[in-house]
Amino acid sequence: MRPLPYSDPGTPDLTGPGRFLLWVGRQQKGTLAIGIVWGVAWMVAQALVPVAVGRGIDHGVVAHDGGALLLWSGAVAVLAVVQSLSGVMRHRTAVSNWLQASFRTAQLLGHHTADVGEALPRTIPTGEVVSTVTNDAMRLGGAFDITARLSGAVVSYAVVAVVLLRTSVPLGLLVLVGVPVLTGALGLLVRPLQRRQAAQREEAGRLTTLGADTVAGLRVLRGIGGEQTFVDRYRHRSQAVRVSGVRVAGVQAALDAAQVLLPGIFVVLVTWLGARLAVEGTISVGDLVTFYGLSAFLVTPLRTATEAVEKMTRAWIGARKIIAVLRVSPQVVDRTNGARAELDDAPLHDPLSGVTVTPGRLTAVVSARPEETAALADRLGRFAEVPSAPVQLGDQRIDLLPLAAVRRHVVVSESEPRLFTGSLRRQLLAAARVGDGDVDRALHTALDTAAAHDVLEALPHGVDSDVEERGRSFSGGQRQRLSLARALLTDAPVLVLVEPTSAVDAHTEARVAARLSEQRAGRTTVVMTASPLLLDHADHVVFLRDGAVVAEGTHRELLAGEPAYAHTVTRGDDA
Repeated sequence: MRPLPYSDPGTPDLTGPGRFLLWVGRQQKGTLAIGIVWGVAWMVAQALVPVAVGRGIDHGVVAHDGGALLLWSGAVAVLAVVQSLSGVMRHRTAVSNWLQASFRTAQLLGHHTADVGEALPRTIPTGEVVSTVTNDAMRLGGAFDITARLSGAVVSYAVVAVVLLRTSVPLGLLVLVGVPVLTGALGLLVRPLQRRQAAQREEAGRLTTLGADTVAGLRVLRGIGGEQTFVDRYRHRSQAVRVSGVRVAGVQAALDAAQVLLPGIFVVLVTWLGARLAVEGTISVGDLVTFYGLSAFLVTPLRTATEAVEKMTRAWIGARKIIAVLRVSPQVVDRTNGARAELDDAPLHDPLSGVTVTPGRLTAVVSARPEETAALADRLGRFAEVPSAPVQLGDQRIDLLPLAAVRRHVVVSESEPRLFTGSLRRQLLAAARVGDGDVDRALHTALDTAAAHDVLEALPHGVDSDVEERGRSFSGGQRQRLSLARALLTDAPVLVLVEPTSAVDAHTEARVAARLSEQRAGRTTVVMTASPLLLDHADHVVFLRDGAVVAEGTHRELLAGEPAYAHTVTRGDDA
């Protein structure tokens, strides 16, 4: 059994669903081959039991030969043992194949989601991505789980056909022609089933997306009294999923019924023809027993074939969804193939806006349109690129520097902080650059700078308390301050903060402003804000209009000499 997860899930073929499934199969061809061997042994052993019983009747019972009867009874016992052992091993390898395919696909999705970052939710709804991992990856594994039994079904069908043809050509031809006809008849139901399953999959993805969005905005919904509106929307979408599920169930029920009815009719037909041939003396009593047993056995490979079609259909639909996620490209790519580099503490210049960040100073950037400063932060941290005007670090273009090195050198703390489930201490220290002996002191300093000690006092175990999903137990201001502390602990050469105090009260904001300038003294810090409290502590302030620099200086100089700046930072009040 291979250890999971994989150290490297590989590079998939995203040409189409079929090519993707073939690529997954090639990655586990060893266990697939072993599973096929066990599956063939398991099902062929079952197919040969009626043959051995028929031979025992003819050569032992009818011929009154005790030795022959004992021999063929022993053959039946051996086949039973082979069937039992191979059945156990087939099941083990089938589960292994299912897990390998599902985990490999889930890893591909997880790694790609981390690599692509913000580009993914902008292209595909979050709920759709979650559904792809939790549902489609698991269903894709079912296509590889069935390979062992399907191979056994095909080989055992050929063995049965040979036995029947050697005994009676009419019966052999009936089996050779009848089984494919039955399979084809069942296949007529597969295409409408595939269409309806795809429709249900789409509805389920929309429902998951709506649920995720509702949970994320639950606090806001309660604040504005919008719970009932979203309950009604969720009920409507849930009913759409139910209706699509009922449509799938109708076709699925018809397919399940056909799997019982058609093989049953086929067995009756083969038995009736065999009985006539036995009465006419064309075949022996033992042959008749063999024919009956094989006719009953053929239900198993036939059902396996229809089950395989169903699982392949689900896997095909899932592969399409998986490929859609894996095809999303990141907004920025590393052009250095992961090379390592240490960057110098040089001026950071954005040609698009004209902003220059001088090392060792606290620079504030102001705009009447917050999206302009947020876009600047993305460019400085290389979360977005403008190929015609790349950001410069000294005399180097940052789009030609190793991406990991840029991200270590320039840390961007976004305006909507995200906390994850787990220990608060681990989250705050996840990217911290402190020595082992200085962890507690650095943690205390960062929390003090972010004015976040009151958040810890409300937690049962302080900094060692667990954080709920998305930090939903914290208010917006508490999440913002914890996120600021986390950013400060990185001790980044260049720290870019986007609206770090937009969700806190004025008294807390004043404490953060004073402590931030003191804690980052001598380090390069860029703050995207229009808060006068923060701006008053900045060494240099840059004012943007339409995304370009129109004025710069100190906060007080701009208040006195730039009316548009004064209007922006005072929110239209008299300065």
